[in-house]
Amino acid sequence: VVNKCDFMNRPGGGRGPMATDLGELLVPYMPTIRVPRTGDRVFKSECAFSFDSPESEGGLYVCMNTFLGFGREHVERHYRKTGQSVYMHLKRHVKEKATGAAGGAIPRRRNGKVFLDLELNRDFNGDDYEYEDEAKLVIFPDHFEIPLPNIEELPALVTIACDAVLNASSAYKKQEPESWDEEIQVSRHARSLRQLDNGVRIPPSGWKCQKCEMRENLWLNLTDGAVLCGKWFFDGSGGNGHALEHYRETSYPLAVKMDTITPDGADIYSFEEEEAVLDPHISDHLSHFGIDMLQMQKRTENGHHRENNSRPRVSEWEVIQESGMKLKAVFGSGYTGIKNLGNTCYLSTVMQVLFSIPDFQRMYVGNLQRIFDYSPLDPSQDFATQMAKLGHGLLSGQYSKPPMKSELIEQVMNEEHKMLNWQKGVSPRMLKALVSRGHPEFSSNRQQDAHEFLLHLINLVERNSAGSENPSDVFRFLVEERVQCCQSRQVRYSQRVDYCIQLPAPLEAAINREELLTYEAKKKEAEENMQPPPDLTYEPHIHPYS
Repeated sequence: VVNKCDFMNRPGGGRGPMATDLGELLVPYMPTIRVPRTGDRVFKSECAFSFDSPESEGGLYVCMNTFLGFGREHVERHYRKTGQSVYMHLKRHVKEKATGAAGGAIPRRRNGKVFLDLELNRDFNGDDYEYEDEAKLVIFPDHFEIPLPNIEELPALVTIACDAVLNASSAYKKQEPESWDEEIQVSRHARSLRQLDNGVRIPPSGWKCQKCEMRENLWLNLTDGAVLCGKWFFDGSGGNGHALEHYRETSYPLAVKMDTITPDGADIYSFEEEEAVLDPHISDHLSHFGIDMLQMQKRTENGHHRENNSRPRVSEWEVIQESGMKLKAVFGSGYTGIKNLGNTCYLSTVMQVLFSIPDFQRMYVGNLQRIFDYSPLDPSQDFATQMAKLGHGLLSGQYSKPPMKSELIEQVMNEEHKMLNWQKGVSPRMLKALVSRGHPEFSSNRQQDAHEFLLHLINLVERNSAGSENPSDVFRFLVEERVQCCQSRQVRYSQRVDYCIQLPAPLEAAINREELLTYEAKKKEAEENMQPPPDLTYEPHIHPYS
């Protein structure tokens, strides 16, 4: 606590001129200090120009007028541009617990050590690390520092403003779900699901697909009790897709994965809705086929494992993530990962691809300083600034640094081979909020189509590149269409601009060739009989390595 007769602290331990009263010192800046109002966003977890945060080495500076956050190398730019002098400096120290210290949960936010209302970094195991927060007011350009809390000596307005900023939720905290499961919705078929009285009873073990004898990745159709295998994964594992094929034949919409059933629920998929869903009546629906959720769990707890659980379950997510394989950590420029904000794989994929293209690198990263210097007063709402920020974060290697030699040795000694602790990656929260604003799909936390997002982003790039280089021109091409009248034989040509081209998949290369041939036969028969085409359409599936 700084008393009336104390010196003001300077960074690095130096001392500035003596201040007889903190109130007098702050008087010239009082008109610029605001108390956050309802609707004000407080950017206390991320810099507007970089991915620096309170956990970064230099901490984060929050402007006490605009409540924008800035890293140490960007705060001077904001001061020079706006003249705002008073910032709150936030620093979170992440420390490994001493050997022999008692384990347990991360200290609660109000215990004196952790008082910033920020997301805890999930890259650090709560049992091994502890957090300690530090806050101070910094007055530019002389970098005078006033440690907080300092209620006794600060003017009432400043105290209220500081307390409001410290207790405000991070600007993007509410946008990120605690887990992807929060987005799963109740199926529209759950309440009125029709179940056939066909006498089917599912045994407690020995399950296998009714069509191919597979004993893993099995799904129970909740309408007729058919047990069938799931879809094929790109590495050849998974199943033969008989559960989906059964739906296409019967239109029975809901299926439950057999080895996920517990007293708390199960993994349920709706073929008609094409997504994972919830079924509030799952217990009743399972009991229709003789399955007692509690009894199935008791069998596992008593050590009587079900036959289908004798082999480790391989999920599609594990296959995609190359689970079980020995992967080598990579670092440096071009090797920075993007954190998933909850079903944002589509955004991460598109942005990684775009910033591998020289035109986008040159436009946004090559012009980084010019874009930052000419950014508006609120850079969080500027498209070019946020694109440059993400491009620099991905290509600079600043957020993809290998651990120091001493840290690596310590991790090996402690057998802490955790990839997440080696590369922090970047979280494109600010860019996502900007590019998805007002869009009914991309503003949600649901899964989206990467192709649709690419077209949406290209449109934003074009709109924000008026009068300057347009990097999306690299995708732009003209499609010429030729139309000929069958009677007059006259020909008309037209052109249109497009950005993506679809490549036809040859029928002989499709892995679902028989399915396609059956569909084409039904389609041809319907056309000959002047009937509507089949309800379900089929597209050729090509092996990714073919």
